[in-house]
Amino acid sequence: MKTGDDIQERSIALFLLGLVLFSPLVMRIFDRGADATVFGIPLLFAYVFLAWGFVILLLGLMGERLPPEHNGDDTRESEPTESA
Repeated sequence: MKTGDDIQERSIALFLLGLVLFSPLVMRIFDRGADATVFGIPLLFAYVFLAWGFVILLLGLMGERLPPEHNGDDTRESEPTESA
């Protein structure tokens, strides 16, 4: 079972990966103008959507593997409160 520190480290790593993938220096590599296309889509647009989808996929995989206490599945019943 994953610990809270492991989840936090993976979240930070995913955030940093997103920063690197969408930094202007990396995006400039794929900015070749309208002449460079992938299946008719400009290379920069294809890169942005593929990188975006990759980050979302990793986020989904990371959330899917969370233990129940971290992913919002609260199976415990709430205790009744006593009124005074």
